[in-house]
Amino acid sequence: MFQLRKLPGFVAARKRNWTRLRMGLADLEDRFILPEAAAGTDPSWFGFLLTIRETAGLDRDAVVGRLEQKGIQTRMLFAGNLVKHPCFDAMRASGTGFRVVGDLANTEAIMRRSFWVGVYPGLSEPMLDYMVEQIREAAR
Repeated sequence: MFQLRKLPGFVAARKRNWTRLRMGLADLEDRFILPEAAAGTDPSWFGFLLTIRETAGLDRDAVVGRLEQKGIQTRMLFAGNLVKHPCFDAMRASGTGFRVVGDLANTEAIMRRSFWVGVYPGLSEPMLDYMVEQIREAAR
C-alpha cells in the first residue's frame, strides 16, 4: 500500500523524463523515428523507444554498443517478429495454428532497428542530458 502512494510521483517523473528525452532528440528525426503519444492519450511511459531510420546509415548494434559502453542501459523491443520464434516452426510444418497477413515489413524493421532507453523516475536532469548527448554522438 505504501508504494501505491508513490505512484503519482513515479508517473509524473516518467512523463517528465520522457519529455526531456523527446525534446533533446527532436532534431534527430532524420536519424530516428521518435515516439509520440497517440492523440487523446496520456501515457505513463515505460521507456523511450528509438527506431533507427532505414536511411540513417546507422547500425543499431553499433549504436546500442556505444551507449552501453557509456553506461546507458538499453533493451531490445520485447518480441520482434513473433512468427520467427521456434515454436512457430512446428505450427508451420503442420500447417495449423496461425496465418500471416502481408509481408510483416514493419515488424521486421522494428525488430532490426529499434531499442529502448529508460525513463526511470530516479533519473536526474544531468543524467538525462548525458543520455541525450550520448545518443546524439552515437547518431553521427
